[in-house]
Amino acid sequence: MGKAAKSAAGKKKLPSAPLGEKKKKTQKNPLFEKTPRNYRLGGDIQPKRDLTRFVRWPKYVRLQRMKKIMLMRLKMPPAINQFNMTIDKNQATSLLRLLKKYTPETAEAKKNRLMEMAQQKKDGQEVKTKKPQVIKYGLNHVTTLIENKTAKLVVIAHDVDPIEMVCWLPALCRKKDVPYCIIKGKGRLGMLVHKKAASCVALTTVRQEDKAELDKLADNFKAQFNDNAEVRRRWGGGIMGIKSQHVMQRREKAIQIEQAKKLGLQIS
Repeated sequence: MGKAAKSAAGKKKLPSAPLGEKKKKTQKNPLFEKTPRNYRLGGDIQPKRDLTRFVRWPKYVRLQRMKKIMLMRLKMPPAINQFNMTIDKNQATSLLRLLKKYTPETAEAKKNRLMEMAQQKKDGQEVKTKKPQVIKYGLNHVTTLIENKTAKLVVIAHDVDPIEMVCWLPALCRKKDVPYCIIKGKGRLGMLVHKKAASCVALTTVRQEDKAELDKLADNFKAQFNDNAEVRRRWGGGIMGIKSQHVMQRREKAIQIEQAKKLGLQIS
């Protein structure tokens, strides 16, 4: 017997798997040819990928991102941390709806009103002037209103920069017993008074039909901000990155294991 015959005799035919499915050959349609794409040099156009992590962002974007992370890492005293505790969406909606009714008149509307008054005076008619009930804005103006206790409700923006401009305002409101609240977005307050941004606004008087709504909001905000001692005591920040958190967790775990071993030795 030759080597080939021996090897043929030596090789045993293995049984097929009992649960193995037999693959059926699919018939290819000659009308549709497979044309795989080639992404090598000089080939097909590359697919669009998410390159966000590789973008060189403008400096202002990088700065605001670094600032946000830094504010998370650093410990924040209660006087500054209180601006992170704002009113919720439903409260903000009802408050802004009320404030919108008392937006100051535009320059054009004021000009028309004064022209009308001047015309009435010229014609010898009785000039009917009524002081308009509008929201007051401007930091110095609002401060004066709080000190004189004429402000019924003060609304402060949470993102005033620099924060030192308004960080003392809640303490003044508490001292003078004026209800105040902190709302998200200086831009939203600015829209009410036809400006780009406003650090704070105040309501001094409202019409009779809105009095009940103002009293209700003032009572809620007084309980939430003025009489809430937690706002004045809670520190903020001190949140480490995810890697640092894992390192600290591993360290604590190792300390616990060490203490358990010591206790085990003492007991034995």
